Amino acid sequence: MINRIRYIFIFSLVMLVGKATGQTGQVLYYMNLPQNHLMNPALHPSNSASVGLPVISGVYFSVNNNFINFSDVFLKSSTSDSVYSFLNSESATDDFLARVNKKNSFSPQVTIPVLSVGFKGNKGLYFFIDINERLEANAVLPGDVIKLVLKGNEEFVGDKIDLSSLRTDMRYYREFGFTVSKEISSKLTIGVRPKLFTGIISTRLENRSFEIKVNEDYSHSVDADITANFSGPFNIHMDNEQNLDSITFDDSWFSFNTMASIQNRGLGLDLGATYKLLNDKVLVSAAITDIGYIRWKRNATNLTAKSQFEFDGLDMTDVLNGEKEFEDVGKELLDSLMDSFVLTETNEPFTTWLAPGLTLGGSYKLNNNISFGILSYSRFIGKQVRESLSLSANMNLSNAFSFSLGYTLQNQRADNFGAGLAFRAGIFQFYAISDRMPINWDKIEVDSDTSVPVPSNWNTINLRIGMNLSFGNKVSKKNDKPVIQNQQTF
Repeated sequence: MINRIRYIFIFSLVMLVGKATGQTGQVLYYMNLPQNHLMNPALHPSNSASVGLPVISGVYFSVNNNFINFSDVFLKSSTSDSVYSFLNSESATDDFLARVNKKNSFSPQVTIPVLSVGFKGNKGLYFFIDINERLEANAVLPGDVIKLVLKGNEEFVGDKIDLSSLRTDMRYYREFGFTVSKEISSKLTIGVRPKLFTGIISTRLENRSFEIKVNEDYSHSVDADITANFSGPFNIHMDNEQNLDSITFDDSWFSFNTMASIQNRGLGLDLGATYKLLNDKVLVSAAITDIGYIRWKRNATNLTAKSQFEFDGLDMTDVLNGEKEFEDVGKELLDSLMDSFVLTETNEPFTTWLAPGLTLGGSYKLNNNISFGILSYSRFIGKQVRESLSLSANMNLSNAFSFSLGYTLQNQRADNFGAGLAFRAGIFQFYAISDRMPINWDKIEVDSDTSVPVPSNWNTINLRIGMNLSFGNKVSKKNDKPVIQNQQTF
């Protein structure tokens, strides 16, 4: 039982880390920090120069999914403080499945800065040069697959299960950004950020058609036309009958020469603008980010399955009865699929497109230090559109102290409260930002001596934390504009 709980715990975390919303942080937008030029290239801080050091200048981590929380997987016991799995009873499983969507999406995003330099130029110009390591993933899992796994195939007998919405897309790449913003007038500021990409690892599933029919004898007939694309440390091994034998990983891929390779090239662009209204009390802004692509050529492999076959399917009954471990049943399923799929292997380059984001914002300046903002963010991932709407109260005392409190409607939830805090000590500017701070927590016992605290409701979480070096923080007494006025271009 302990092994089963441990496995389900790991499984739930994997599901939480599986989806890619690519959100860069709503709370960040109205704070006086260099990082907000990543959301809108027209934005820049009030200081004259900043430097971001590798890693410590701000690791960003984001996880989203649209249907599952820890409290959905592990339920509190009515007689003790312990929790139990949703698989422990049929009614708990049914309650879990009732929350499963037709299309269940998962997405993580990790951004690790390598270097960032920003500085003020003449005539209203501001420049940024930054290098970031970015890991993004998108996955969509049809709800019927989850129901088939957990409830068995009896209720699907004679029916076809449409899996055409199944999608996976993961990429790890390096981003070189060159930002220029310009104050066109006292009211209008525009920014542009062209980007170069070098791809390191990519996996992508092209799903043209995919369906499963559950036959009267409970076997499964599969009709598939899909292609899995790989670029990276993947060695594909096929048997003599063109069935997939195994996939191994080449550790040497992560050597300096490979990581510095620019064979997988791509281009991108961010555009942004801000405009002041009503005696500079109101600021409206707009940006479109992550327009771009990467062309994957290095060690490109394409596995195409266009065939019909039958296999026994996945039966969770033995797991629920305790006769088999979950991993044993999963291995049986993988072995069955690998023996059934007839694959065609090619080595053609393929292209992945970034998921563009559209940001629309407006803020009202109550005084030189306090403002209230509204921000809409829409991300376009294939045919899906993921949206969020944030309200915030913001305080910026130059860049000596910055605080923002936000409330976000996102990911089918209305309980996303976030906050950001930044303060400067000399040239060191420290900050921590989260769009959603978990309020309720549970704990799960991994073993008899170890328990792990986990948020009860955790289908959206992100965190950005780091330190910048900040220079030129004083205001000239002569002809320069006040710092607060520059800052309010945010």
